[in-house]
Amino acid sequence: MKILGIIPARFQSTRFPGKVLVDIKGMSMVQRVYEQANKSALLTKVIIATESKKVKKHVESFGGEAVLTSTNHASGTDRCYEAFTLQEETYDYVINIQGDEPFIAPNQIDELAKLLDDRVELATLIKKITTSSELFNYGEVKTVFNKEMEALYFSRQPIPYCRSKGEMEWLSHHDYYKHIGIYAYRADVLEKISKLPVSALEKAESLEQLRWIENGLKIKLAYTKHESICIDTKEDLEKVLANFESFSFK
Repeated sequence: MKILGIIPARFQSTRFPGKVLVDIKGMSMVQRVYEQANKSALLTKVIIATESKKVKKHVESFGGEAVLTSTNHASGTDRCYEAFTLQEETYDYVINIQGDEPFIAPNQIDELAKLLDDRVELATLIKKITTSSELFNYGEVKTVFNKEMEALYFSRQPIPYCRSKGEMEWLSHHDYYKHIGIYAYRADVLEKISKLPVSALEKAESLEQLRWIENGLKIKLAYTKHESICIDTKEDLEKVLANFESFSFK
């Protein structure tokens, strides 16, 4: 099984322009992601996909591999597909590793990679929700799934709605799960989804994975205990720097 790890690293981030190059205790964010991803035991190769020549030059300066992609991609998935098409070698799967998660655990990548068996079309990770503040945070994407560990739906709202109990009791009566935003795509499926138009549910929730479900594709899920630490804003960066010693790079 040949798996290509791709790190989309868009320099012109809407909420935090240039964030992939910010310094985190002597190393850029994109380099930290790259080095963590390269510790994965199951990835065949890791590359960075960017629209910026500045980012590409920086990646090459620390010995990484980067490819230039279009400035017009609407999502990391689209950027991954273009980067995939630029490879001379063939791969069975692509794993999309977020470029703003400098503490991603290599084991987390491998938890996802272990699902891939040629039959799996798409895959991602979920983590159990343990607090009401997390459950009712619209920034956290929740999911429900069938007995085959295939996603039924994703939402920014808490799902399912626990009708017989008050909201603060929901976690005591039902297990809730949030989505961890790392994706695996079978090569042929990645090509297919890159050509699908935006769907109604995707537009409503602003979640691209709903487009895949609406078009009949199956998303396999696996549990993880690893937390996702994403740097979306300058405030997120300040929190990370203030608590740097508490993070692990294993």
